[in-house]
Amino acid sequence: MSSSNGEREFRINIAIDGPAGAGKSTVARKVASKLSYVYVDTGAMYRAATWDMLRQGIEAEDESAVLKRLENIDIELVPGEEGQRVRLSGEDVTNEIRSLAVSRTVSRYAQIEGLRAKLSGAQRQMALRKGVVMDGRDIGTTVLPDAEVKIFMTATAEERARRRFRELPESGEAITLEQLEREIEQRDELDRNREVSPLVCADDATVLDTTSMTIDEVAEAIVLRAERELSLLK
Repeated sequence: MSSSNGEREFRINIAIDGPAGAGKSTVARKVASKLSYVYVDTGAMYRAATWDMLRQGIEAEDESAVLKRLENIDIELVPGEEGQRVRLSGEDVTNEIRSLAVSRTVSRYAQIEGLRAKLSGAQRQMALRKGVVMDGRDIGTTVLPDAEVKIFMTATAEERARRRFRELPESGEAITLEQLEREIEQRDELDRNREVSPLVCADDATVLDTTSMTIDEVAEAIVLRAERELSLLK
């Protein structure tokens, strides 16, 4: 790739994994912006599928119905002036997929092997040209096992609950901080123990405990890690 216009000659893929509320999406957006890479919010894809299933009244336990419905929906991640927008079969559902109802049930749908296979395949296609920052729970282990940079972001459940709690007033949904912490711990348990692509730190990932770090500090640490990797390719 030419670097005559200031672009990096080499581009790599960056996988950012971690539990709910670790700040992966916010950090991944910043990293992508700093590197002029494409950001892929895989969690939004699972949330969009979950939101659609809830709207259709399809339970996660009814796997055949979930997979049949999945054949008729199309999930798009579209860059916008105010950040990435999520479209479900042409409908903008960016705000809807952040509801508590979706947060509380997305892990149940994410356990379905056929659903994960379809979304993981789409995510791999997005990364073929390199220059992608992708965040989720199994990116470095399953979706992009060959990613040049792998980060596993974590923080205490208490701190992750605080972060999620600060985001809630915008939705107008009522929940206590203690209840949110319990739900995050329950989601951690589901994500770690599901049979298909569980939440696990890749052997070659850099672990970042972000409990006492700011978003900018985390993003900068990842950018520096990526730049070191890029320097080895030149």
